[in-house]
Amino acid sequence: MRGTKQGQESALRELAQQMEAQLHAIRRRLRRQLEAEYAKGEVTGPQRLVMEALVRSDGMSLKELSEKVSLAHSTVSGIVDRLQIRGMVTRRTLEIDRRVTQVAVSDAVRHFMQKKAPELTLHPLLDALRRATPAERRAVREGLATLERLLDGE
Repeated sequence: MRGTKQGQESALRELAQQMEAQLHAIRRRLRRQLEAEYAKGEVTGPQRLVMEALVRSDGMSLKELSEKVSLAHSTVSGIVDRLQIRGMVTRRTLEIDRRVTQVAVSDAVRHFMQKKAPELTLHPLLDALRRATPAERRAVREGLATLERLLDGE
């Protein structure tokens, strides 16, 4: 009896590891085109992290930004300097307090990250769904819904 429970637990662990690897591979495939675009623009991971944080705001001080991305103030300052040279972010002095400088992404970066980036990750999924039969689409949708429900503990 004890061996059976251990065997079942071992089989479940192996299944979970396989599923995690598959989910990771799927995520990587969905992001492949987006990652290629970032590579073309020679944007590093930390630069992307900073721009993603800025896109969700109308601008932030360096202090706020460094807290948001959990990087040292000096690191964020260097990243912002490099992005500003490339025209990807701007710095502006606040009218109400001229001691405070806010950093914001350029309009082109905001457009790319809000419009183009989501399309680049959605495109491979749309292509796959177009190739799928209605039964396969239903099976994928139901399987994902079931997994989500189970992960939520319901």
